[in-house]
Amino acid sequence: MNKINLLNRVAIVTGGAQGFGLSIVEKFLDSGAKVIIWDIDKNACEKALNKINSNNCSYQIVDVINFENIKNKLEEIEKTHGQIDIFINNAGISGMNTTVAEYPLEEWNKVVNLNLNAVFYCCKAVVPYMVKKNYGRIINISSIAGKEGNPNASAYSSSKAGVIGLTKSLGKELALKNISVNCVTPAAAKTRIFDQMTDEHINYMLSKIPRNRFAKLEELASLVCWLASEENSFTTGAVFDLSGGRATY
Repeated sequence: MNKINLLNRVAIVTGGAQGFGLSIVEKFLDSGAKVIIWDIDKNACEKALNKINSNNCSYQIVDVINFENIKNKLEEIEKTHGQIDIFINNAGISGMNTTVAEYPLEEWNKVVNLNLNAVFYCCKAVVPYMVKKNYGRIINISSIAGKEGNPNASAYSSSKAGVIGLTKSLGKELALKNISVNCVTPAAAKTRIFDQMTDEHINYMLSKIPRNRFAKLEELASLVCWLASEENSFTTGAVFDLSGGRATY
């Protein structure tokens, strides 16, 4: 495996206790970073730490749709670590599978709050720390659904499209700083998010992937690790495809 140098870097990964997030955490640790997992599930955090067994990994219970909670936790991290170099917006949910006409308003707001508003809250709160240090790497985990729009997944598709727009906007705002903001649009992977989907929707997603398989967790982690490194010194406001050939743009 290729090695990326993240020595002396402090990283935060939202939704880092499982799935894509945990794979990113493990890759960061292997690359020398100190990592703080942000998650709402304490049991999942404890299991993740036991699995990882590293002195360079810790966790905080954070509700990423609560802006004050985010600000308070960032202040704690700066006090204990002295810096915040890397921020990964990974936490998200798929929401229910149904038509736009039948989509419940409460469910729509729930999905958009976690998948899009939370990304905005975290970016808004962490950017000043990076500007102060004149260094930062922000990577937002979007989805191929944000590019193409999956039927019967309007809230998920719309929220992930919003993440792409936010990434491009913030990347341009910070272009004259030593801070990059990029996003990744993976195809689906076999994580617990599948538990929220119908079999019909899962089969639909697989049928759209030319490689005829779902993404692997380590494939996303490797791409994110490079984006989070000093080697990524020029690319910002960009969208990196990880869809097995599905993306048409």
